[in-house]
Amino acid sequence: MRQLITVLCLYVFGTSVMANEQLFTSQPSLMPQLANTGEYAVGVTMLSPINKAQLSASDFTSLVDRKLPLAIWYPTADKQTSNAIYSNVTRSHQAFSIAGEAIRDAKPLSHTTKTFPLVVISHGYPGYNTLMFYLGEHLASHGYVVAAIDHTDSTNAELDIVNAPNAGFVSTLLNRSRDQQFVLEYFSELTSPLGNITDSNNSSVIGYSMGGYGAINTIGGCYASNVGMLERLGFPKTAASALVPLFNFCNAGLATVDPRWKAMVAYAPWGQEHDMHQAQALANIKVPSLYVAGEQDDISGYSHGVKKLYEQTGDKETYLLTYENARHNFAPHPAPKIAYQSEIDLGHYVEPSWHKESLTRLNEHFTLAFLNCKVKQKTDACNMLPTRQSITQKKQKDGQLTPPWLGFPDRWGTGVRFERKDK
Repeated sequence: MRQLITVLCLYVFGTSVMANEQLFTSQPSLMPQLANTGEYAVGVTMLSPINKAQLSASDFTSLVDRKLPLAIWYPTADKQTSNAIYSNVTRSHQAFSIAGEAIRDAKPLSHTTKTFPLVVISHGYPGYNTLMFYLGEHLASHGYVVAAIDHTDSTNAELDIVNAPNAGFVSTLLNRSRDQQFVLEYFSELTSPLGNITDSNNSSVIGYSMGGYGAINTIGGCYASNVGMLERLGFPKTAASALVPLFNFCNAGLATVDPRWKAMVAYAPWGQEHDMHQAQALANIKVPSLYVAGEQDDISGYSHGVKKLYEQTGDKETYLLTYENARHNFAPHPAPKIAYQSEIDLGHYVEPSWHKESLTRLNEHFTLAFLNCKVKQKTDACNMLPTRQSITQKKQKDGQLTPPWLGFPDRWGTGVRFERKDK
């Protein structure tokens, strides 16, 4: 508890007495092309909007205000060198502090009339808003405003994952997609230098695990909760029967999908092993979607989980990126040193068959290619979405290898597959 109190007293992007770990190395020559940093310097700041008068996940009758702290990355012209420090706690509440590349509280780029598409990032259960800070920084360097949410009732700091692991799960089911939609609304009404450079009319949502569960709903994948699922969460059968309709909404609670959502990326989205999304609703999705999966995912499932979502999603602009031999943890940043002291902490970050930094670079490359193609309509980015399913180059009769995927060095890639419905 002392460690938790200490970290909560720190400024989220401030300096602390803890060692600031550098989790990444500099490997520009080994990167896939779109994992290289973009043209813009990146600023990062913290805002704490409140989504007022939301249905309570405790009594399902009263209304409560939901605090949704945001970590926001954005293009800046600031050239100072005091980079951000991201401080948080592991699942067992061990404090850590890691170094980023963004400039803390830098002024948003202002000497241009250009605006930058909004990207909303939604963490898993539990998690925190800087869990994918590398991706937020990367996308901002390529001309996006990226807002990552701390989902109330679903963060490492709030939950006792050992003694009460499901304490925030009901709130997560009820609020995850609504939180994502709220952030879009918040930025559309934001009158500030940051709001002035944000193009909320061309937005995308990226969700990891339960964040992906919410993102699919946000773009039209209606929920299909059932009595048995609620009973497993501890509800008596009578209460579960009465509450099912509250959990089976569509479009983040709206009548129709918000047309400002132009793309969705779901990393290891949870739910479809349990048929938590309506098959017919998935078939009617019209928003371009990229699913990213670990072939050995033992949390969300692969064949009957993430790949099933890909197969059920009806839009032709639907894609599936698969990491062979990966499990569920390919989206978060690499593990801080303190996480190696316990399995419950390390199990939030480590992939046993992959170097974590390689996965983050692949995430950067393919996410940027997809967003640049579908949101910014860049033809060269569309060409980076592979047409050959396997990344592995095969030796031909003349002894030469088949060409690498576009954007990858020769003989660089193995263990990745890409499927698409538009070819």
